[in-house]
Amino acid sequence: MLLNGLIFTLPKEIKLLIGAFIIVLSLGFFTGLLFVEETSSANPNGIEEQYLGNEDDDQAEVMRFKKSDQEMLTLVHNHMLSMSIIFFLLGLIVSITKLPKKLKLFLIVEPFFSVVFTFGGLYLLWKGMLWMKYIVMLSGILMTFTFSLAVVVILRQLLQRK
Repeated sequence: MLLNGLIFTLPKEIKLLIGAFIIVLSLGFFTGLLFVEETSSANPNGIEEQYLGNEDDDQAEVMRFKKSDQEMLTLVHNHMLSMSIIFFLLGLIVSITKLPKKLKLFLIVEPFFSVVFTFGGLYLLWKGMLWMKYIVMLSGILMTFTFSLAVVVILRQLLQRK
């Protein structure tokens, strides 16, 4: 079955369904990024402070405590499961777009690596590997870039005619 460009031939109802899904999914994804900005200042030291606490900093504006075992396992578990489903569905839709094969493969596969590095990295950071905050930051940026590019490609191709 030829998938490359199949998106152009879909019935209008399916295109509307995909478009609505992508828009709502994007609202949820980017709201999550706003939460990250609020809780960690979206920088490596803020990430470290969010998970390891800041009890030693007398100048801290907001007091934060190290996450418990249960909190970290719940966070990692929930994010890895939910984001793997999100990127699986997004990857299915990307697979029917018309793109060069290597770019399409990158957009389909890369987010899974970013999910592992981001949330596995948070766990390792919490366990004391402080340098993981940089891996978490980079993989989070790459995940966001990949998500955004996939969304733009999908929405543009939904609106185009073959």
